[in-house]
Amino acid sequence: MSAPLFRRLAIAALTLSTTGVACSLFAAPASANSAGTGLVISEAYVNGGSSGASYLNKFVELYNPTPNAISLTGDTLQYRAPTSTVVPSGSQVFALSGTVAGHGHFLIQLPSNNASTNPGSPLPTADLSTGGSVNPGAGGGTLFIAASTSGVLPTDSTVIDKIGWGTSNSPEANAPTGNSLTLSYQRGADGADTDDNAADFHVAAPNPQNAAADSGNPGGGTGTVTVTSPGAQSATSGTAITPVDLHASGGTAPYTWTATGLPAGLTISSDGTVSGTPTTAGTSSVTVTATDSTGATGSATFGFQVTEVVSTVTPIASIQGTDTDTSPYQGRTVTTEGVVTAVYATGGFNGFFLETGGAGGTKADDKTPGASDAVFVYGSQSAGQVTIGDSVQVTGEVTEFQGETEIQFPTVTKLATALPAVVPDQIAWSDLATDAAKEAHEGELITPQGDFTVSDNYDANFYGSFTLAAGDKPLRQPTDAGTAGSAEAKAAAADNAARMVTLDDGASTNYSTSSSRNVPLPWLTATKAVTVGSKVTFHQPVILEYRFSLWNFQPRQQVTDDGSAVATFSDLRTGNQKPASVAGDIRLATFNVENYFPMTGEDYVAKGLGTCTYYTDRQGNRIAVNTCTGTDGGSGPRGAADDANFARQQAKIVTGINRLGASIVSLEEIENSVKFGEPRDTALAGLVDALNAAAGSNVWAYAPSPSADKLPPLSQQDVIRTAFIYKPADVTLVGPSTVLTGASGPGQPFSIARQPLAQGFKKAGATDKDAFLAVANHLKSKGAGTPLYDGDLEDTSSPAVDQGAFNATRVRQAQDLTAFASQAASGLGTDRIFLLGDFNAYTHEDPMQVLYTAGYTDLGSTLDSSEWTYSFNGLQGSLDHVLASPAARAMATGADVWQINAQESVAYGYSRYNYNATQLFNGTDPFAASDHDPVIVGLNLPVTPVAPAWVASKVYNTGDTVTYQGSTWQAMWWTQNQKPGDPNGAWEQMETAADGTAIWTPSRVFNTGDTVTYQGSTWQAMWWTRNQKPGDPNGPWEQMETAPDGTAIWTPSRSFNAGDVVIYKDKKYKAKWTTRNQVPGQQNGPWQPIS
Repeated sequence: MSAPLFRRLAIAALTLSTTGVACSLFAAPASANSAGTGLVISEAYVNGGSSGASYLNKFVELYNPTPNAISLTGDTLQYRAPTSTVVPSGSQVFALSGTVAGHGHFLIQLPSNNASTNPGSPLPTADLSTGGSVNPGAGGGTLFIAASTSGVLPTDSTVIDKIGWGTSNSPEANAPTGNSLTLSYQRGADGADTDDNAADFHVAAPNPQNAAADSGNPGGGTGTVTVTSPGAQSATSGTAITPVDLHASGGTAPYTWTATGLPAGLTISSDGTVSGTPTTAGTSSVTVTATDSTGATGSATFGFQVTEVVSTVTPIASIQGTDTDTSPYQGRTVTTEGVVTAVYATGGFNGFFLETGGAGGTKADDKTPGASDAVFVYGSQSAGQVTIGDSVQVTGEVTEFQGETEIQFPTVTKLATALPAVVPDQIAWSDLATDAAKEAHEGELITPQGDFTVSDNYDANFYGSFTLAAGDKPLRQPTDAGTAGSAEAKAAAADNAARMVTLDDGASTNYSTSSSRNVPLPWLTATKAVTVGSKVTFHQPVILEYRFSLWNFQPRQQVTDDGSAVATFSDLRTGNQKPASVAGDIRLATFNVENYFPMTGEDYVAKGLGTCTYYTDRQGNRIAVNTCTGTDGGSGPRGAADDANFARQQAKIVTGINRLGASIVSLEEIENSVKFGEPRDTALAGLVDALNAAAGSNVWAYAPSPSADKLPPLSQQDVIRTAFIYKPADVTLVGPSTVLTGASGPGQPFSIARQPLAQGFKKAGATDKDAFLAVANHLKSKGAGTPLYDGDLEDTSSPAVDQGAFNATRVRQAQDLTAFASQAASGLGTDRIFLLGDFNAYTHEDPMQVLYTAGYTDLGSTLDSSEWTYSFNGLQGSLDHVLASPAARAMATGADVWQINAQESVAYGYSRYNYNATQLFNGTDPFAASDHDPVIVGLNLPVTPVAPAWVASKVYNTGDTVTYQGSTWQAMWWTQNQKPGDPNGAWEQMETAADGTAIWTPSRVFNTGDTVTYQGSTWQAMWWTRNQKPGDPNGPWEQMETAPDGTAIWTPSRSFNAGDVVIYKDKKYKAKWTTRNQVPGQQNGPWQPIS
């Protein structure tokens, strides 16, 4: 993966022209370079220091195939573990120094495994040692040089060259294998780089070369040519050998090769490849000689044994074995026959599937129960020799690769007589639900039976694959179906395991790598989106196979278009242009706008606030922020990289919100602008402006933030926040917004989450009595991190109990939320409360149980139980909720999860703009605007009729009502020109609390038994009364207070009869006779202590 030299040569030429002296060239970012004109990793030995190793230390050898020296200053050597997806850091990043001479080597010594016995010989003197840093594992990983002083991803544009081996998840194209204690990965001597690690590297005895090995040779060679022996070779008479590529070092490349003693039928090419078909059995001593461009030579001798072919045809079912997932023939050479059912000459699978002629059909037709009749034949050359439908004989070694039985590096012979055609399996998925049942049909051609539904499409953007669920519904998050560990959750987990299968594209291509971004994605097009929930219709049989630790449906050849010849998917977009009707006279919704930051990464850097790294498109243009860090070490923006990408992001969000049809929307993950030195509502106001511009009028407004003194300290606020926008034509704000404070300090629940935001609303034109409270939320995410409380570590012991990380923190946040909401509602004088937003908790998880116990109902799961707001790892569940108190629940008329985001492939979002040659982004639709789906609820709001204003000259009769000075009054008798307000006059002031209880007013008449509220307490009339204020212990009002267990609390004004039990100063007393205003505890008084 070495780089073109045009940039470096231009710099060198400029330096020479201005200084008149020679200069070193600097390493530059990489691209394919088969000519060998850029710095490359020429050898990697990753077993150093193990018992039996060739050398004491691991090492990386660099080679400069150019005539000019290349400086390593500013470069780093980095290592990433095979399955890691993060940027290397710490000891896995090492700063390089020094210069690699033209046509020269550079030896970097890595750490040792330090075995106690036989750890290997010391290396030649290294040009550079990493000490304890950059310690690769033998089983797999990625080593790379980057033109960066800090850690980067192996796919970053600054990477100069890399090698990914074994189980690496980020090699160049394909990873080589075969290293051992005595074998290293070595590149060809000419430094050629085709951007395919498997093609560019071979394994051979380690041959570390330092800069000193190149000294004394003007061309950069050693003057001595060393040939690496390929080791003893074996072959079968009449069978073409796998070509043997020979390798030399030293001297001055290129080399010319000759050989003596080759078995009959084999030849050697001038560039050092032994190939052909041996014709005679026997043992030969072969000497190969490499001659460099100066005439220097080097030789190596090895044995070559050719044996007679013994052709015994072994049935494929025998090779597979019965009721086993590994072949009883593993490691042995076999010959078998069958019909080619699928061919993968391109895409990286490098092989074909072979199935016994005449096999297949229904379950009853299976002649080899428990054993598969198909096998994968691995070998890139063999894949190019066959076509689907050929009848062939195959001879090769049986291996197990990633759980799939294979015959590798075969000899393939087409049969003169065709075998019976294979009949695709027609077996119900219920008969394939277990791994053992699928293993019995591994590799077989199958026509999928019954319904299949897309359950995940995330990998469509990377590997061209989808997770499917057998049946008409996608897979479900277990804790969305039932509480953790419940029978419902366990049943969901078992159902997921039984129904899951992947539909792949017949290739191992990673379309997100720089080498593959110009290859159009399979399946997806701008007009044919494949969404979670889409029904799959198969038009061709597929292969049932096990690869990448998953059971897969593989097309019979690589899919390079929309795949419609193989399968098509139902269109879920056309009928989903707006939410379903939820009725009601207003609509309340929640919408996570996924890192909506008008402060782009480039703006942030330009303002001197910090530094950022970015995700880039296939042309290197910045698209979205990867990380931003402030000059104070704090977090920066998380959204678009620049204004153009922010415009794309905003376009989809604006379309989504405007089509939502909501009157009020709670927003999550919107920029908290105060963190960047701007007014807190700057981003919010900008979004409202964009919404109104798109709507064509001032449809939207926003609820202003509280003043700074009513917010948590700035250091305790996140860079994202919650907010409310609303339509003034539909609703009006009631009171200011409030934010939960006092719970965000160190160690407190909201120190790692966004604080709840409460706002009162009422229907436009209604009175404040009709207000309800909405509380926007965004609780702590499920991602791993330092626990805040016991119970915050993720329990991964079973999918049925896994509630993600920070579950205990979210439980405490839910507890604080209920208290905050109750307090805010009390201040508003209402019991109608809605809690809405992103709770980061699935429907039945512990934080939600806290809210249910507090009396709240989840309207989404209650009124729209078949749709979910989030999709993760192929499982569906709701993290976003609208919950209602009992009084609020009575107002709800319907709910809809508008599935426009979570079900979409990330390929359609702004953050993947121009990532692939296939252009998928459409800024005019709402799809893939975010990663969460909005939820909308319809409400019928109560509206208290407003009485007419009092008019002095008007005649009023008994029962007539008027409004006067903001209160409602009722006439007690005929009246004219008598102003309301006289406590003994013609008008009663009729005030009522949110729960319907009368509020005591002086002018109102109350009868025996009437209940009122006064100064926060409840009072009951003992007789007819008017204008007698509650509180007189001998007056008409009894103060009715009750303990939580239902026992009366003694108050002076309350009348008690013999036998009544009260609590007074934490003690209980029983009345001996009727009493009022006599304090319990008096000697000889009416109260007898009982506890």
